[in-house]
Amino acid sequence: MGTSDNPPAPPTSFSKSFTTRIFSDVAGDITIVVDGEPFLLHKFPLVARCGKIRKLVAAEMRDSSRALSHTDLSDFPGGSNTFELAMKFCYGINFEITASNVAALRCAADYLEMTEDHKEDNLISRTEAYLDQVVFRSLEKSVEVLCSCELLLHPHDVAEASHVPERCVEAIAMNACREQLVLGLSRLNRTSRRGDSDSPEWWIQDLSALRIDYYARVVSAMARTGLRSESIIASLMHYSQESLKGIRNRQERTKLDSGTIENEQRNVVEAIVSLFPNDRVPLSFLFGMLRVGVTIDVSVSCRLELEMRIAQQLERVSLDDLLIPVVQNGESMYDVDTVHRILVCFLKRIESEERDEDECYYRNETETEIGSSTCHTSLLKVGLIIDAYLAEIAPDPFLSLNKFTALIEILPDYVRVTHDGLYRAIDMFLKGHPLLTEQECKSLCKFVDTKKLTQEACSHAAQNDRLPVQMVVRVLYSEQLRLKNIVSGESGEEGGMMLSSQKLSSGVPSGATSPRDTYASLRRENRELKLEISKVRVRLSELEKEQVLMKQGMMEKSGHGVTLLTSLSKGLGGCPYLVVELEREAAEGKSQDQVQVEGQDR
Repeated sequence: MGTSDNPPAPPTSFSKSFTTRIFSDVAGDITIVVDGEPFLLHKFPLVARCGKIRKLVAAEMRDSSRALSHTDLSDFPGGSNTFELAMKFCYGINFEITASNVAALRCAADYLEMTEDHKEDNLISRTEAYLDQVVFRSLEKSVEVLCSCELLLHPHDVAEASHVPERCVEAIAMNACREQLVLGLSRLNRTSRRGDSDSPEWWIQDLSALRIDYYARVVSAMARTGLRSESIIASLMHYSQESLKGIRNRQERTKLDSGTIENEQRNVVEAIVSLFPNDRVPLSFLFGMLRVGVTIDVSVSCRLELEMRIAQQLERVSLDDLLIPVVQNGESMYDVDTVHRILVCFLKRIESEERDEDECYYRNETETEIGSSTCHTSLLKVGLIIDAYLAEIAPDPFLSLNKFTALIEILPDYVRVTHDGLYRAIDMFLKGHPLLTEQECKSLCKFVDTKKLTQEACSHAAQNDRLPVQMVVRVLYSEQLRLKNIVSGESGEEGGMMLSSQKLSSGVPSGATSPRDTYASLRRENRELKLEISKVRVRLSELEKEQVLMKQGMMEKSGHGVTLLTSLSKGLGGCPYLVVELEREAAEGKSQDQVQVEGQDR
């Protein structure tokens, strides 16, 4: 591209030799050096369009009364290749402005002060027209221009001054939102706008080419313009996968210093975590980032953010998710401290939710009932997951007793409906740590409630040589009491739950307490009653399973099992009645709450 009012057309290409002549019949009168490459040029076409060259020539003539014949342009944006294109523009040589060179040309035009004040249709206006009419209307070209800004010598000083990166970021965000809207309408019409992509977020792959600082600015702009959180999360997942993989490949190719590689990885992880939207992020992605963060030692704030987000949906994790390896030698195989911190955040979340339920009890009782049930379900699920996690890490010989017991103690006792999982974990720990003292074994086994062990677990514990004698005695006593209750048609554990429930439901608040405290107290009692009911139901299902197993065993061994099964059925027959009674007491407790409030209001 060029103009018609310039000097006669020079040769079609530049040579970076000092002896190069632009015109075959006119000798050059100024040499400009860029990145060590000399360009023998003519002042007239340069002074006509470049304000910087005009000032240099005028200053030299004013100071020394001599014509400027040599100058060095240090830190020229885009280097010698971009300078060559800018000189072609000054000489009127045609060339093509593309998405790959427009950012460098725009910065070079700023550097050389090629404004409209010196000549109309100068390089700044030409590059601005291309940006507005071509680049900013296309997401792909905006990404390409933003990537080219990374190659400039001083992108923050030069490119930012011309606002090219900033405008590219906004253009990418707006085009992504426009694409999202168009795709949404096309889905309603059951048509496809892009036949070459199965994913609606086809631009996600384009963004993975950006440097992390530019990518963070793009994602922030997308969030401001209203892009869906699902699309942002998908982009974050794809970028982290591609960028970390690229770092590993580059490490293998160039064998860079491991500290530099870790710093680059650390910047990527911390930036991506800071870009998480408020919506839920997939657990697999959170745990993947946490594992990388533990390996490369990311900042404390980054790890805490990941742990807090995992705790918000801890009831949905799997056992494999929690098995976070430790990279340091001489320590335990798995990062137990991280899991402990996640559990602390989870319990704080449950406590906060229950507190909110108590506060909104006056406003909407139905929603409070649903929220309370959700909290109890989450606690029971987490209890099962943690018991399985304890059993998995227990054989580790480097796992200390204090860390193991800390994970057991952190969960409330009512979270574990049965203690089979806890017993299995403790048994695995004793097996993997044979050097424990007798006192340490006793302190560890005290966490097992033998009344909450199933018949199978009791049978195993009664023959377990690794257990202290005191625990074996407790197991035998509980098993004997269980058999006695089965024969007599009663359940000692369920009877204790019935007495506890009756005690809770018969409580009368003191007249000295405030109505708010009374409501909170009665509310807690009702929750405990419901928890007892859920435990009874679980226990009932276990007894029914035991009945089936005993029936099968008795039928196989002898034909005299009918009498025993008849007595066992009688013993189980009281359990449904027990559930009905507890539910009735819970309902009476709620009605009693209402009577108490009416009396206190009067």
